[in-house]
Amino acid sequence: MTLEPGLMEAIEEVAAVRRDEPLSRHTTIGIGGPADAYVSVENAAQLSGTLRLCAEAGAPVFILGSGSNIVVGDKGMRGVTIENRAHALSEPARLAGDRETYFLRAEAGCSFAAISRQLAFGGMEGLEWACGIPGTVGGAVVYNAGAYGGCLGDVLQRAGLYDPVRGEIVLEASEMGLVYRGSAFTRGLMQGRSVLWAEFTLWPGDASELRARVADYDARRLKAQPRGRNAGSFFKNPPEKPAWRLLEGVGMRGYQVGGAQFSDKHCNFLINAGGATAADVASLMHEAQRRVREEYGLELVNEVTLVGEGFGDE
Repeated sequence: MTLEPGLMEAIEEVAAVRRDEPLSRHTTIGIGGPADAYVSVENAAQLSGTLRLCAEAGAPVFILGSGSNIVVGDKGMRGVTIENRAHALSEPARLAGDRETYFLRAEAGCSFAAISRQLAFGGMEGLEWACGIPGTVGGAVVYNAGAYGGCLGDVLQRAGLYDPVRGEIVLEASEMGLVYRGSAFTRGLMQGRSVLWAEFTLWPGDASELRARVADYDARRLKAQPRGRNAGSFFKNPPEKPAWRLLEGVGMRGYQVGGAQFSDKHCNFLINAGGATAADVASLMHEAQRRVREEYGLELVNEVTLVGEGFGDE
């Protein structure tokens, strides 16, 4: 698409802009065509300013975060793609009138895994389960990220959002429709809104015990999950059975289309085995869904989001 004349120049007054930037360079699976405009923001003010300019120009916006949990189409992204590097993090502060509960605010571009480790090693309990989640705080809010029996909804109190009409607004966690690996965002009920920051509750814990717990999670993840380029767990787990068992049951372990493959190590991880395209990913995804539907009568739903244009079905 053609962006409104003057928009790029206006954004350049706020943050760094690149045109036709290959998104394969910025996604964990290493797939993706060019972004019409690629903007890197370093703080919440740059993020809000860029979002405001895009809203005024009617330009579509996609927040990339760390590039995990997504596959970008081979033809790329129209409009403005924002890499959110806003990473301010407050010190844990005790809640008024509560000696055992603390709160912390993190900007949306913070690494979720990094702050999980930092807090756990500092003796704060509540987010240690997130030590291996390769995404940002903003993405964790959108997808209600979780692992090892914990999820963001357990500790999220409120979030600051940019609203194209009202500017910055604050929503309580109960207003964001958090469900298993989803939220009001993933159900399309937050159109135009973007996460600026989130606040969590934490509790004092034993730092050595929390460090040991993180080490255990690391060991379990290293044993179970494949290395290399991937977007994380591809399908959500249905209530009836884990997705990997369904995939294994229909012969998808190691199955490959082009450069896209369901990992031999963990078959709910779709990896870029070399030169994979978004069309390869989509073809492999559809084949897995078809087999599971025909064999088990269950519908596999993506945990990884396919965004942009060029998945071989245009």
